[in-house]
Amino acid sequence: MLDNLKQYYNKFKQSTIGYWVVWIINFLIKQWFFVFLGVFVALAYEYPQFAKQGGMIKAQYSIGYGAVAVIFLISGLSMSSKQLGINALNWRAHFTVLSMSFLITSSIIYGIATGIKSSHDGQIDDWLLVGLIVTHACPTTVSSNVVMTKQADGNDILTLCEVFIGNILGAFITPALLQLYMKGTWDFGNPSHQPDGSSTIQQLYAETMKQLGLSVFIPLFVGQVVQNVFPKQTKWTLTTFKLNKVGSFMLLLIMFQSFSTAFAQHAFESVSHVSIIFIVFFNIGIYLFFTIFTYFYSRPFWINMIFKEAPNENSTILYKTSYWILKPFYYNKKDTVAIMLCGPAKTAALGVSLVSSQYGAHNPRLGILLVPLVLYQAEQVMTAQILVNFMKKWIHYDDVKKTDDQEATPVDDHDNTTNNESNSDTILDETTHEESHSNKSK
Repeated sequence: MLDNLKQYYNKFKQSTIGYWVVWIINFLIKQWFFVFLGVFVALAYEYPQFAKQGGMIKAQYSIGYGAVAVIFLISGLSMSSKQLGINALNWRAHFTVLSMSFLITSSIIYGIATGIKSSHDGQIDDWLLVGLIVTHACPTTVSSNVVMTKQADGNDILTLCEVFIGNILGAFITPALLQLYMKGTWDFGNPSHQPDGSSTIQQLYAETMKQLGLSVFIPLFVGQVVQNVFPKQTKWTLTTFKLNKVGSFMLLLIMFQSFSTAFAQHAFESVSHVSIIFIVFFNIGIYLFFTIFTYFYSRPFWINMIFKEAPNENSTILYKTSYWILKPFYYNKKDTVAIMLCGPAKTAALGVSLVSSQYGAHNPRLGILLVPLVLYQAEQVMTAQILVNFMKKWIHYDDVKKTDDQEATPVDDHDNTTNNESNSDTILDETTHEESHSNKSK
């Protein structure tokens, strides 16, 4: 019976239909993240009450805390304590990420949104543009950065540090940026003018610290303790149960919560279809632009042009000082990938809390304000999921090149040995021929 089934399967596999069926199944398995994302978005649309904030499963706790905690527990189990300390003191990387995440991205978006508003296009809602500015004034995302950086073999420890620092400072910087941008023509979107905005900065900071403490710091600390006490068992667990995949699934749950909340608030019904289409394509384009911008920002070409050589005893004090300060701003590949994934990314987990606290949880415009944030989170994850493959190849490009060179070297040696042996045989034949000729002469 079993043999018959195997024969039938092999015949089916060799047929044209069978070939395509197997190919499609393998493709879906490889793209499982996007498949499950589609399933979760569909579920969020049909049953938004299940995983929305305050819904059936209390997603603000079960997912907002639980899923994020699992991601950082896995990070704590897999990262070196020594490297964590080193990266925490990397002030240059902190400056690069924070300036990109808060200042550069938000100012560019502010300029673009102001230009769109000045065109007086009635199809693009002004409050949607406010939501766009608010989105890019938010800190970097909490969980997807760490997952994606790890998938790309980048410096995920640096990413974790940037996530922690960025979100702590975001509780102060984001409200300040909104006060800076929401003036003049944007005065209608100023949080201070919203009657429903009730949360103070102190309450917002307390909520941020509670979320970071319970979902990031404590799981990370527990993971570090377990890793240092049981190193062999921890390594076995990570590899045997493929816990990196678990982190990706937790990321899907976080997006499930975001979409459920948006659908429950009828966010996508609050704006026109033209606005939704605009935001969808704009988010993808601006994320790619910011990613490329971050690459050049983290590897400025002029640094290598100025500092071609390491300082020596003949170098001036100015050159030595400048080299020490500026040269490290040209980051290595792993750090660059971490910065590229942190700089353009925006958090929805804390972003929703920031928006709700600033504009009021019962503000009738809240749904519109959240549309750019929710869509940007989903699109940045999907786009980054594709980009990590290229980032990983870029990181390991030099390794592959070295391996190819090393593999080529023994071949050359073999060829040289063969040639030497051939030459030796030729010389031996010539010597034998000469001796034979000499004997005949005698």
